[in-house]
Amino acid sequence: MLFIFKKMGKYLYNVIFSLVIKGLGAIADLLLPFLLAYMIDTLLPRVTTNDYYELIWMGILMLLIGLVGWVFNIVANRSAEKVASLAVADVRAELFYKIEHLNAQQVNDISTSSLISRLTTDTYNIYSMIGSLQRLGIRAPMLLIGGIIMSLFMDPMLTIIMVSLLPFIVFIVYYYTKKGRPLYDDIQKQVDQIIRVLRENITGVRVVRALSMTDYEKQRFQNENNQTVKKEIKATMTMNKVRPSIDIIMNIGLVAVLVFGAFRVQEGFTQVGEILALITYFTLILNAMTAITRIFIQISRAQASAARILEVLHLENQMEDGVNSLIINDKPHLSFEHVHFSYHGKEDHLENIDFSILQGQTLGIIGATGSGKTTIINLIMRFYDPQKGTIRVFGEDIRNLKRDELRRHMGLVLQNDSVFSDTIGQNIAFSKPSVGINEVRFAKEIAQADFIDDIPDTYNHMIAQRGTNISGGQRQRLLIARAIANKPKLLILDDASSALDYQTDKNLRLAIKKNLKDTTKIIVAQRVSSIKDADLILLIEDGKIVGKGTHEALIQSSEHYRVLVKHQLGEEIL
Repeated sequence: MLFIFKKMGKYLYNVIFSLVIKGLGAIADLLLPFLLAYMIDTLLPRVTTNDYYELIWMGILMLLIGLVGWVFNIVANRSAEKVASLAVADVRAELFYKIEHLNAQQVNDISTSSLISRLTTDTYNIYSMIGSLQRLGIRAPMLLIGGIIMSLFMDPMLTIIMVSLLPFIVFIVYYYTKKGRPLYDDIQKQVDQIIRVLRENITGVRVVRALSMTDYEKQRFQNENNQTVKKEIKATMTMNKVRPSIDIIMNIGLVAVLVFGAFRVQEGFTQVGEILALITYFTLILNAMTAITRIFIQISRAQASAARILEVLHLENQMEDGVNSLIINDKPHLSFEHVHFSYHGKEDHLENIDFSILQGQTLGIIGATGSGKTTIINLIMRFYDPQKGTIRVFGEDIRNLKRDELRRHMGLVLQNDSVFSDTIGQNIAFSKPSVGINEVRFAKEIAQADFIDDIPDTYNHMIAQRGTNISGGQRQRLLIARAIANKPKLLILDDASSALDYQTDKNLRLAIKKNLKDTTKIIVAQRVSSIKDADLILLIEDGKIVGKGTHEALIQSSEHYRVLVKHQLGEEIL
């Protein structure tokens, strides 16, 4: 709760304004039953045949007080909503910023679906609680305490009967709130699972349909949905016992007030108007207790959500950022020195990776799926740090370099990389918003993205969500153009031409070689043709380098590479 209160504290004046105005509205509500009793017990007996003057003015006064209370509530509610919206916007922004700076391992451990749930569902729970806390946080206690005080003023004995029931109500609220919090935590975790299944199906909808797995995925979603329903019903049934339990206790109290009140009216200790006012006050007390119960339920949900958000915000950055700037010199542009890496600290996914390339050279990495090619790229981009060994850029350990500056000098294209729902021009310029149209056109030419010229609105053409209105090959060329537009010192193409035909792939490699002579290139591929002209080729198998050298050298030294060449390019190449 301290986390939520700190966020509200930024808008303290608005919070105070909401609470004060709500308090004034509560005072107006507390005055009305008292005035009603005065009207019935004092003014009505004075009314003569033609003298309604005092009664009319009292009615007008009560109407004005009711109207003022209504206006106060409207104004306070608007202020409360403003604070709730702004405070939760701050929470979302802080959480989003933290998620953006999580390393890849932390994202995998928490899961993308859970992060989405925390950024949406959990923040909404906090929003609801902040709003309710301002609307009811001062009003409900004032109605509760004020109702008791006004009742004591009218008839202490009848008030004591009602107040004696309050400890039972407090116990009920405490018991069920304590019982409900872990249930809401379970619901949020189950929502994570629904989002996970939903996300997988939305992003993989074509595969699901192509393999006729729609019914299977529907059932998988329904299973998670059913689990969520069960948990929600369990939590709701638990918390829904609060209101009926309070109602029973309060109804017992009201019956007792009516019975004892009738005797006290007959004995002359109280009057009819006071009994009506007492019943109204007891109703206000009941509503206040119900509101407090509702607040506690929302606090219970918000606490569970805040704990999940804080779990992310309190994650320590496992990779210290460097402090040095990147200095271009004559040392090897990139070198791996006996690097070992594992994702979960168990068996090595990369073992003793050792190589170096100079600025402007091309490194080709080839190997079977799961051999460790992309893991090497993840280490170069410093999404992870190796457990052993050193990775250097221009002789500097990349752990000593500022991550943002290191990545600004890199252009990365992954096989299943994302395009954005924006224009073609903005997609190409994404890595560097200050890129001009000439740089965009230059990148387009190198990436062989001539299809852009055939589109009527060319660079202003809007890309649909996930690039569904362009082909796979067009999407890859657009991504390559995006990486080139930044004029990177290091260009990494991770299976980035898999959707291109052989001729386009060849033209792309020739254009990169001709126009990016000072750029160091790393090409990860499963096609030998994509990397055979590289200055250095790494043949990766089970996380180890089993072959290293030029295309010609590997043909002579590696049986595995020869078999690969024979199957892909034909025996005559050998």
